[in-house]
Amino acid sequence: MSTLLTPDELEAALRQIGAERYHNLHPFHRALHDGKLNRTQVQAWALNRFYYQSRIPAKDAFLVARLPDPQLRRLWRSRIEDHDGDLLPEGAEQNGGIARWLKLTDGLGLDRDYVISTKGILPGTRHAVDAYVNFVRDKPILEAIASSLTEMFSPTIISERVSGMLRHYDFVNQETLAYFTPRLTQAPKDVEFALGYVKEHAKTPDEQEAVLDALRFKCGVLWAQLDALAYAYMEPGNIPPGAWRP
Repeated sequence: MSTLLTPDELEAALRQIGAERYHNLHPFHRALHDGKLNRTQVQAWALNRFYYQSRIPAKDAFLVARLPDPQLRRLWRSRIEDHDGDLLPEGAEQNGGIARWLKLTDGLGLDRDYVISTKGILPGTRHAVDAYVNFVRDKPILEAIASSLTEMFSPTIISERVSGMLRHYDFVNQETLAYFTPRLTQAPKDVEFALGYVKEHAKTPDEQEAVLDALRFKCGVLWAQLDALAYAYMEPGNIPPGAWRP
């Protein structure tokens, strides 16, 4: 880019990336939402997606460690708490996003210890998620923050996912899908800070292009996970060695 965008133009460019690249457009997501997957395929999605959910706090911890300002660290730390949950007395039921995702995998009939072990996830899942964690660990802070902005588009996909799954699958219910409801308020809160930071601190055309590339990269991470699922579980004979087999 050779021309500096205004902050509003930068936001519009970011939103355009989502309109073109967000994984709500992926055929696997469309099949999930439209009730075209069988129980096994939904199980495979939940099992593999757990690895992404479980690594989000690690990704955020890398970023918190690098933020130079205490206020920035306090603001970003809430993301870790959202996923890991609060510090509770031993034996109390955990309330974080990871615990709620395990309720989904429990409800789908997957063994909890096996899910947590991540032994059965696809190689494509592991490589995509690890690439995202490493991106946030290694890239400049501006790009690391920008990569989180797929959350601008998550309320739409969450609404689609919950309504579609409740309508089409008799093996899920509101309780098993409890992960998603808090995200409808958590994600906009997170976006407000991250988007404001990016619009304020991307001050040159090169920095703005780096911000846009960071969001393109993150969209690719989410897309690649669904590519791996579609290849392994929607076509016979494609499940790789070591991955979960129904």
